[in-house]
Amino acid sequence: MQDTLAAGIIERALVFALYPSICYAFQLMELTLEAYALITSYVGSRSDLSTLCRVSKGFRIAAERALYNTLQMTNPNSSIYLCTLLAGQPRLSPFVVALTIFTQDVNGNTDPESSSLPPHYWESVARALRKLRRLRFLDIHIDNGSSPSNSWVLNGCTFQLQSFHCDFIWDANLVAFLSTQTDLTDLSIADFNDDTPANLSLTARSLRQAESLPKLSFIECTFTEAIGILAPGRPITHVKSCFSRADLNARRAEMAIFLSNLRLSTASLRSINVADSSYTEEFSLDFLSSLVDAMSPHPKLCYLGTVVLPVDGRERLKFYGQLRRLRALECVELEVSDWVPPPLMPLAQRALASELHLYCPSITTVIFMYEFEPMVMRAVNGLWRVADEEFNPDTLWRDT
Repeated sequence: MQDTLAAGIIERALVFALYPSICYAFQLMELTLEAYALITSYVGSRSDLSTLCRVSKGFRIAAERALYNTLQMTNPNSSIYLCTLLAGQPRLSPFVVALTIFTQDVNGNTDPESSSLPPHYWESVARALRKLRRLRFLDIHIDNGSSPSNSWVLNGCTFQLQSFHCDFIWDANLVAFLSTQTDLTDLSIADFNDDTPANLSLTARSLRQAESLPKLSFIECTFTEAIGILAPGRPITHVKSCFSRADLNARRAEMAIFLSNLRLSTASLRSINVADSSYTEEFSLDFLSSLVDAMSPHPKLCYLGTVVLPVDGRERLKFYGQLRRLRALECVELEVSDWVPPPLMPLAQRALASELHLYCPSITTVIFMYEFEPMVMRAVNGLWRVADEEFNPDTLWRDT
C-alpha cells in the first residue's frame, strides 16, 4: 500500500513539474520532510530526481539530497562543471556523502603516452573537495596515464572519511591528510614509498602515532611495507597485499617483517589476502606455517588467500594440518595453476573441496585460482556447488 501511494504521488509530482498550468491542486499540497524523503526514496532515475526538484521547495530539498548524495565523476569536462557547481553552491555541497572520481581522457584516448586532462582539472577538484564537509566515502581512480602526483588536492579538506580509495602516489601531502582522519576504517592505496621522510615523523599527528587513524581496520595496498606504518597500534582486521621479492630468501625476510608488523595490531586478524610475485608450494607452506604460529594460540582468521594447494598428497596433508589449526576459517583461496591436469571441471573442484572439508570442517567457501581466474565452490546444505554467477569473489576478503 505504501509503495502504491508513493508511486501515485511521484507520478502526480512529475506531471506537475512538466505541466504546472494544469495541476493547481497539487501545487497546494504540503507534506512533512519525512514524507518528502520517503517518497523521493522510491525514485530510481536521476532524471526523475532532477524533475522533482522543480515541483516544490519540499520536493526540491529531498530530491537534491538524494541526487547529490552519491556522485561519480568520469567525463573531465562534466566533472569540472560539477566541481564548479559544488564549490559555488554552499546549499548543495553538504548533501555529498560519497564521491568517486575516474580520470578519463577528454577525447577518449587510452594511450598513456598521449592522455591528458583539461587545464585546471585538479584545481577544480581541489576547490570542490574543500567544500564537501560531510563527505564520508572518497574513491580516486587514476587509470589513463595522468600523473598520480596530485595529492595536494587534499590539502585544506575538513571532511572525515570512513572509506578512502586512492591512486595518488605516497608523499608528504597524502601522509599529512591521512594523519587528520580520525574516523577512517577502510583504506586502499595504490602506492607506498618507504623512503618518504614523512613516514619517520614522530610529531603528535604523524602516522607513527596510534592516535592518528585510530579506527583503521581494513588495509589494501600492493606493498607489504605499508603495513609497518599502518598496522601497529591500530585495530587492523582485514589486510590485502602482495609479496614482491623474487628471491626466495628475500621473500621469506619480507614475510617475517610483514607478519611481525601485523602482530602489532590491537585487534585479531579476520581476513588476509596476500598475492605473490611467483607462487610456489614451498613458500606457500612456509607462509601458512608462519601465519598460524603468529596468530596462535587463538586464531580468529575467517578468510585466507592466496596459497598454493600442493599437488603431492603427502605435502597436501601437511598443508591441511596447518589449515586445521585455523578453527574459525570459512573461506580459502587456492592457487592451482601448476596442477596437471588442472581442476577446471566442477567435479574435480568438488572432490578437492570435499577433501579439504574433511580436515577443515569450518570452511564453507573455496576459491580455486587458475591463471588468475577464480572458480568458486560453496557448501550448501552439506553439498558443494558452483557459486552463482552474481557471486563476487573479489570482495569476499572484505565481506568475511
